[in-house]
Amino acid sequence: MSSSPCERLPQAGDFEREAGTEVFYLAPRPVPTGMPAFSGQNLHQEANEVFLDVGAGQASVEFAARTYIGSVMTLVILHSFTAGLAAWLRRDKEPFWPSWLHYELNPFMWGFIACIAALAGYNMFRIIRNLGSRSPVRFNRQRREVALVFRGEAPVYVPWEEVIACVSASQIVTQYAVMPSFALMLGLRDASSGDVYWVTIPGGNLGLVVSEWEAIRVYMEEGPAALPTPVLSDEEFQEGTVAYFNMCRGVYRKEHWWPRYAFGFLVIHFCSGWTLPCHIAQWVNRRPKAVFPQEVLDWSQPLPDERQAKPSEALLKESAEIRKAFAKGQNLLDYYQIKFADPATESPATAG
Repeated sequence: MSSSPCERLPQAGDFEREAGTEVFYLAPRPVPTGMPAFSGQNLHQEANEVFLDVGAGQASVEFAARTYIGSVMTLVILHSFTAGLAAWLRRDKEPFWPSWLHYELNPFMWGFIACIAALAGYNMFRIIRNLGSRSPVRFNRQRREVALVFRGEAPVYVPWEEVIACVSASQIVTQYAVMPSFALMLGLRDASSGDVYWVTIPGGNLGLVVSEWEAIRVYMEEGPAALPTPVLSDEEFQEGTVAYFNMCRGVYRKEHWWPRYAFGFLVIHFCSGWTLPCHIAQWVNRRPKAVFPQEVLDWSQPLPDERQAKPSEALLKESAEIRKAFAKGQNLLDYYQIKFADPATESPATAG
């Protein structure tokens, strides 16, 4: 719709398509999206009148654990199958079982598998360590700023109305099937260096990831009372838990013929650890997280009413325009298509 965001900072309404991935920008200038505020992964770990902490859910940890376990198990099964095939081809020269055992216990192959398993374990250890050492992103609604802290680095503070938010759509292989992948991506730009730090939050579909952003937006603009109330308990609701796995299993069994259920779900998930990745994800989620430095804790203290930041006039004006467009039956895409199709109608306050 606009000039390439690669040549400048992106703006709400920008659209990108590259290498099979489509990206639509919702912010800077966090205007209403028209979607209900909703968090499918219970990301809002702590919220009060001053700040909201947003951290990663369990789904990404479960997927990583399932991928690593599945990779190692695939090598083990492939090796056993190859050993059996070699023993079968030599059945006229040597009895099958002693021959199979000879090939199966090949020390070189098991050494290779052990190296792959060690590499997978190391990568999983790094993921767990990074999650434990990284503080959540803190949104301070009274200051209208966002704080991001990396271990060993000074905190990065970004004005709320300058936070970059976009949703992406692509195709990936997940722990359940080859399916479309959607994610909410938050970009926090360090004004001193110009670097943009990205936080990626995966979601089940496009509507859910937009609703995740809308939940953050309504908190910053309206307060904690605007946050959605979970309709189910965390254990039942959050992707990556054992309960969610069992729910998916039940749906898959109900919706598919038994051979597809047996080979498309049971075999695949048995070879990728069954519910072990879920237990790993839940354990990681329960581990103590990194605490904020004192500087951020001081920044998080309540402010008197007269010192609290207010929305900009540009944000208030464009938000009102978008709500009028929603009242006419338009959606967010319609609004930006009309806006960018005729630059003469774009008001100076909303110009990029």
